[in-house]
Amino acid sequence: MRATYRIRQLLAALTVRVSEADLAEADACLPPDARSLFRRMPLDGQAHALRVMRDLVRAGHTHSSLLAAALLHDAGKSAARITPLTRSIFVVVERVAPRRLVRWPATGWRRPFAALRDHPRVGAEWARAAGCDELTVSLIARHQENLSSAVAGEEDRLLKLLQEFDDRN
Repeated sequence: MRATYRIRQLLAALTVRVSEADLAEADACLPPDARSLFRRMPLDGQAHALRVMRDLVRAGHTHSSLLAAALLHDAGKSAARITPLTRSIFVVVERVAPRRLVRWPATGWRRPFAALRDHPRVGAEWARAAGCDELTVSLIARHQENLSSAVAGEEDRLLKLLQEFDDRN
């Protein structure tokens, strides 16, 4: 990702607002227990998830599991406080020393980095515990998976859509 994208991301995080109407819109797509999971996400994460979900709907995609996954795909990041600086360092380390990230424990100063690394798995576990269906859980767990160009089945098709719309936002 380019530096201009990261600067824009930082400015958006500092000025983000999520209204009661936004929360009601998210609630309409989520099982009751998953609503609190969405609300535990930081405001910039909520706003990002809402943009992903809304863009999918505007493009005509209304599959309920896809929309729920769009709202919760980054929920696992709330396992630790992640700052814009943490995010930036993670991106650099991921590019130059990805094996180092794999070995970092989720303790001490490494906890935010582990949260970024593990957020698909953690978010999927939380979504399952919050009553989301198995397709939603799988989409969350796999949302950072490198999908081959050959899409095999409905789940892969939905995953590809989630990844595409997530990357846009």
